[in-house]
Amino acid sequence: METATLENNVEQSTTSELSFQIEKEVLLNGLRIVERATAQNGYQPVLANILFDAADKTKINLYATDFDMTISTSVEANVSSLGKITLPAKKILDIVSRLNDGIIDFVLNGTVMTIKSGKSKFDIIGISATEFPKIEYLTEEDNEIELDLKPFIIGVKEVCFAAASFESNNNLLSGVVCDINKNVLEIASTDGNRLSRAKKIISNKDDKSVKLIIPAKVLQEFMKVSFFIEEDTIKLYTKNNKIMFKSDNITMISNLMNGQYPQYNQLIPQSFPKEAKVNVKKLLSALERVSTMVDEKKKTVKFSFTENSLNLMSATPESGNSEDEIDILYSGEDILIGFNYQYLLDFIKNVDAEDVIICMNTNLSATVFKPNNEEDYIYLVMPVQIR
Repeated sequence: METATLENNVEQSTTSELSFQIEKEVLLNGLRIVERATAQNGYQPVLANILFDAADKTKINLYATDFDMTISTSVEANVSSLGKITLPAKKILDIVSRLNDGIIDFVLNGTVMTIKSGKSKFDIIGISATEFPKIEYLTEEDNEIELDLKPFIIGVKEVCFAAASFESNNNLLSGVVCDINKNVLEIASTDGNRLSRAKKIISNKDDKSVKLIIPAKVLQEFMKVSFFIEEDTIKLYTKNNKIMFKSDNITMISNLMNGQYPQYNQLIPQSFPKEAKVNVKKLLSALERVSTMVDEKKKTVKFSFTENSLNLMSATPESGNSEDEIDILYSGEDILIGFNYQYLLDFIKNVDAEDVIICMNTNLSATVFKPNNEEDYIYLVMPVQIR
């Protein structure tokens, strides 16, 4: 387990320049993992760079951080000379992705890295590794929890999109609640107008429990890099205001959010007098068609439920209107409800089901959408008042 700081990890001989050979695809995958933590518009130029650290003769450690989030990984390489340098993430990705498949040669001279592949050659100016921020790793003693990776990622996918988009870490609604209680993971997010909540059965080593508020942005990035994780489980470490995700080849560190998250379960109605069963693909197609004429300021699409029929309507004073109709299963009273169409698209594109159940009370009360094949996943949306 890594317990040293990055400062210690990269402490190498300064008398030899870094040089190594590496397969294009191996390096490209590593770069794609860590570049997500770079800060392209940061006040420190080095935060837009990736740190290349030849820790030994067989691998290169890659690091990136924007202070709020840090990602590191290791890639196999044939290292001729140990050393370290930071290189601009966007530029190095552009170069490597355009090279032909095969071996790439890297040779450092001062702060200039020469990259050769076949007859292609690039000289890219880096920044000294001494300017890269010091990174603290959490340790095995820091509240370790080992979870099944797949249900965790599915839960993240099902709820993250409903979090508020505010950048401030002080806004709790830009976070996601992860409540782990023995073998149950409850994960939820809300932006005040909608709520997404999922429950997953997980294998939780030692049956530990913890409740965390993790920035939605961090979980979204973790979901993307999880495709490079080969294990079936992921280890979580927490200490003070930090969380660390760790697999064999990827480590991700982030700040946690502190505060009292809204009691979201109290917002979910316990009963619904009206329920409709709707095919997901038909609903998505109709919504995308109708939304071409939506007023982008209000984003409202009207849903008119009648017996076994759903009529979708939108209108823009300057452009005109649109209407579409799909067959559904519905036998309740006629009801007309307005929704922010983008909220519904977000849900439909993240749900893995053939049909969804739409649960309604009145045209101004919370409406719940849930996949017909998963009882513990619900998406609540507050309607838009129709004038």
